[in-house]
Order: sequence, then structure tokens, then C-alpha cells
Amino acid sequence: MRITRWRADRKPSMQEIEKMLKDEGLECSVEELPAGAEVKEHRHPFDEVRMVVSGSIRFNVAGNEFLLHAGDRLDLPSNTRHWTKVEPDGTCVSLYCHRVS
Repeated sequence: MRITRWRADRKPSMQEIEKMLKDEGLECSVEELPAGAEVKEHRHPFDEVRMVVSGSIRFNVAGNEFLLHAGDRLDLPSNTRHWTKVEPDGTCVSLYCHRVS
């Protein structure tokens, strides 16, 4: 697992994030979750890459919780159990990606 925090003053747009990820050979979908939404513990048979466009989302991976904000990126290896919860202050929009074979 790797977390990359966005360090620039200006947050990237949806189009900028999508281009960065597509340039890496990733196929992405937009996921919009309302404030307080929870996704129960699960895992995927593929590596997941997620970048937050707006809002914030809490992840729990192996008992370690962390918060991702706009511009932050998570690279999660396949079969890693995790759950998520959107912070109560608003909707979270992110790009949810996997590598194209």
C-alpha cells in the first residue's frame, strides 16, 4: 500500500487527474459517495488506484485508518482487505482505477 499526498497549493481538476492516471495505463471510473456513506470491508482481485477529486474519505487497511483529501492518491495491492467511510462534511468524488491488461 502506498499513499501519495498532494503537495501543490492548487488542487487538480477531474480532467487533470484522469489524464495523469490514463497516462499510466489505468482505466478509471468516477465514484461519487454522499456524506457519511460507508463501504463495508471487502477486497479486489486487482490492484486498486484511487485519487480523490473533492471531499475526503476515510480508509481502514489492516486496522490502520487514514484520511484522503482532494489530490491524494492510494495504491492498494490486490486482495487487500479494506473499508471506507466518507466524512460527514460532504460528498466525496474520486477516480477509482485499475490497470488495463
